[in-house]
Amino acid sequence: MTTAPSTTTDEAPRPPAPAPAKSAGAGLRPLVLRLHFYAGVLVAPFLLVAAVTGLLYAASFQAEKIVYDHELTVPVGERELPVSAQVAAARKAHPEGTVAAVRPSPEPDATTRVMLSGTPGVDPGHTLAVFVDPYTGEVRGALEQYGSTGALPLRTWIDEFHRDLHLGEPGRLYSEFAASWLWVIAGGGLVLWFSRRRALRTVRGTGGRRRTLALHGGVGAWAAAGFIFLSATGLTWSAHAGASIGDLRAALGQETPSVSAAATGEHAGHDSAAATAGDAAHGVGLDKVLAAARAEGLGDPVEIVPPADAGSAYVVQQIQRSWPEKQDSVAVDPATGQVTDVLRFADYPVLAKLTRWGIDLHTGILFGLVNQLALMTLALALILLILWGYRMWWQRGRGSGFGKPIPRGAWQQVPPYVLVPLLALIAVLGYFVPLLGIPLAVFLAVDIVLGEIAHRRGLRTNASGTTAR
Repeated sequence: MTTAPSTTTDEAPRPPAPAPAKSAGAGLRPLVLRLHFYAGVLVAPFLLVAAVTGLLYAASFQAEKIVYDHELTVPVGERELPVSAQVAAARKAHPEGTVAAVRPSPEPDATTRVMLSGTPGVDPGHTLAVFVDPYTGEVRGALEQYGSTGALPLRTWIDEFHRDLHLGEPGRLYSEFAASWLWVIAGGGLVLWFSRRRALRTVRGTGGRRRTLALHGGVGAWAAAGFIFLSATGLTWSAHAGASIGDLRAALGQETPSVSAAATGEHAGHDSAAATAGDAAHGVGLDKVLAAARAEGLGDPVEIVPPADAGSAYVVQQIQRSWPEKQDSVAVDPATGQVTDVLRFADYPVLAKLTRWGIDLHTGILFGLVNQLALMTLALALILLILWGYRMWWQRGRGSGFGKPIPRGAWQQVPPYVLVPLLALIAVLGYFVPLLGIPLAVFLAVDIVLGEIAHRRGLRTNASGTTAR
């Protein structure tokens, strides 16, 4: 009979070592991955439309110059006619409506634009731009115009398609939804890309889903900053988030200022202002008003806005939105032709300047053709990223159905000291950016309910003894 060797205290088995605690980054990565996956799958169709229409819009500036070359350009002559004579020629050809603004020829080969409001057949929010040869007074044509950048029909159509799909105010929700989520998807992708091992980022020598992932991650990492910028600037003039941003700027005293258009001459509102409001011949007339603005240093391009009523002044403002921007403006008394107020762009509040630069960079104006090419590159990159993303979803589900999802429960791996501030931040962002906060809240609620249903089904299955996993 043999006896088992005795085990001394020193030979007793040691208790298992506790598992090392996960770092905050390691715990956060599955949550970011799940959010990036579902946001990409659900928001990508809206982003794809925004990217395609944005690509078209960036190209529309150069297309506009080609399509409307006859209206926009003229042979260079020897001497320009007075602005008042050019406006008179425009009014002779188009007596309907009233003169809303005049943009004198900004370059030797450019026409003068006379904008008429209240003309039959023109959208009430648009004007009819009459193009006049500044040397001969010949009317080169008339086109419907929209916005402060003077968009003509081609660019206006693309602009409205990009902004609201030609659905009006309800359609703006699509573009705001896309802008609200673009920075989240881009930022999440950037976090995932940097958290992956360098070896997994390699494209060369790889194939299948790994190659698609490497392409998707590499291009996304390079373009992420541009996407975040487009998202932030796009929200500044959106319907809901834009209103929140406007309220914040107002509370901080950072609103965009405007020149005072109140006439202060001793005859303001009397005989010198007897012309109809909106009449370009109001008071001293366009030529003296333009001369007064030039004396204040307002160089081309400028826009002259006639007095809105008998007690208002002319407003002359620079309209160059390309770098360096020219945004100075002056008010000129129609009775005396004297400048009554001056507003320099240099005196704008900081947030007003940043908003102006951001919008102009977003729309491709700030740096001209280079800006437009950069936007087209970003739009093309976004289109490719969306296609690669859906391809990865397809490749992920091979053998088990289309598009296998990321497992639930990722939030449980996030340390509380990271999760609680994160939830607070999401709540604040959701309040100011409702088309981010509301869909996210709905998604979380549905996901929690579905997870609970799946959990209870699993418990019932185990209790019945059919499955034990």
